[in-house]
Amino acid sequence: MSTSPLPPRPDRRYRLVVAREQYKFSCAHMTVFPDGSKERLHGHNYQLTLALELRDVSFAAMVPFSDLKDVLAALCTAWKERVLLADRNPHFELVRDDGHEVEFRLCGERYVLPAGDVLRLPLDNIAVEPLAAHVADHVAAAAAAVLAQPHVLGYEVGVYEQPGQGATCVVALR
Repeated sequence: MSTSPLPPRPDRRYRLVVAREQYKFSCAHMTVFPDGSKERLHGHNYQLTLALELRDVSFAAMVPFSDLKDVLAALCTAWKERVLLADRNPHFELVRDDGHEVEFRLCGERYVLPAGDVLRLPLDNIAVEPLAAHVADHVAAAAAAVLAQPHVLGYEVGVYEQPGQGATCVVALR
């Protein structure tokens, strides 16, 4: 039995994919439109996916699935059963956040929610496209050691608000 590693093949790229049912969370949001109108407060059962593009799948270049699954699980836990707010939206005004309640205006309407139910994100809107970009940034920080490996060419995250409807963000590393 040979123990020498297989040489990488320049004509091939590989994808390591995590897209399991367990990487989902339920939350509420209101998408705002450029004209200042918005959707009503509503919720989705979002699902997250993560795929790495690899140049090499030899034994020495293996990436444990657990490293990727932990990143998705942490996000799902943090966002589960929360109202997501885009605090960089031009139609969002934070009135008060005293640790017990969050009072804000969105598109001129006033809301008061328990602070523990709210998650303010540094985004300009809560929609699948900016959420996918935000998740990609989170993956870059949380999985930095995996992404730094020279055989990892890039990654793609997906945020789906229902099966077949969502957005992805593709990040090229090399």
